Amino acid sequence: MKLKKILTAVICMGFVFSCSSIMAKTDQLRVVGSWSSLTLYKNFEKPFWTETVPKELGLKTTMTSLGQVKLKGPAVVRQMDMGVFDVVHTVADYIVSDSPNLAGLDLPGVTTDIETAKKTVEAYRPALEKYLNDDFNVKLLSVVPYPAQVLFSRVPIKGLDDLKGKKIRASGWTTSEFVTALGATGVTMSFSEVPQSLQRGVVDCAITGSLSGYSAGWGEVSKYIYPLPVGGWDYVIGVMSNNTWNSLSKEQQDKLSTLIKEKLETPGWAVTAKETQEGVDCLTGKTCPHGEAQNLIEVPVTDEAKAKVQEVLVNSVLPALAAKVKPETITTWNETIGKVVGIQAK
Repeated sequence: MKLKKILTAVICMGFVFSCSSIMAKTDQLRVVGSWSSLTLYKNFEKPFWTETVPKELGLKTTMTSLGQVKLKGPAVVRQMDMGVFDVVHTVADYIVSDSPNLAGLDLPGVTTDIETAKKTVEAYRPALEKYLNDDFNVKLLSVVPYPAQVLFSRVPIKGLDDLKGKKIRASGWTTSEFVTALGATGVTMSFSEVPQSLQRGVVDCAITGSLSGYSAGWGEVSKYIYPLPVGGWDYVIGVMSNNTWNSLSKEQQDKLSTLIKEKLETPGWAVTAKETQEGVDCLTGKTCPHGEAQNLIEVPVTDEAKAKVQEVLVNSVLPALAAKVKPETITTWNETIGKVVGIQAK
């Protein structure tokens, strides 16, 4: 009888400890931001989670970044279901290997202007929420683009035809599919590895946002910039573990959703539109509000090149997507993004 009472007490204590652990998790969020050298992290993600959330929701937070956790691809998001992180901001292209349906969000050549890009995201958002929930057990909080994904080159180029035979860094498989269709070799590597790879000749060219590349030193190891958005926009998605989301009260959930749209998502989009051109200006010796201007040669973008990008999208990238996903995914894409831009995948 005495042993039974002791066991009962231990079980009850374990239950209390379990409950207190859940409460502690709700009271302190472990957040991973995107790349810490870039504006999105410095001006929006970090202040949002370290200042706004504690002040407005009363939740404590700890914050790190993709570069600090050193987990590649989908691994950082997979850690959320294991309880390691509560919130992660990462580039959607980084996790498509574990969720091919996500690739439809950001295909090369779909949009070349920020206004249309925003319409495509709004149209695709319900599908994106479902894919993330089903494949990673996470709740979508935000979608913010990096500046338009343009081409940096250490070797002379005059246009798309000159990319044939080149080794080109691509952040995801859809961009890799795009450059492969041009006769190049797509090389997947993390953002932080690119400057050294360009410098050593491991790759000839690399694709990223104009200002992102400037801020990360890509202009110091490149000689040419081709400001045609051949790599889409590299959308950064913010997600929260469903376990954490469900541990918040309805009031906290609603307030967090409102705040993240007002303080992070909406201003993040506004800055991206401005920074796409600022990045090109900083790289090509024009006025640079972000530091010392560099002297890359700007390769002119022609109407023929824009038409070629869309041709590759229709003939190569969309068929590659269709081969990786279920027919209903393509139907969803056609009814959302495809309808916005006037393109239908077969």
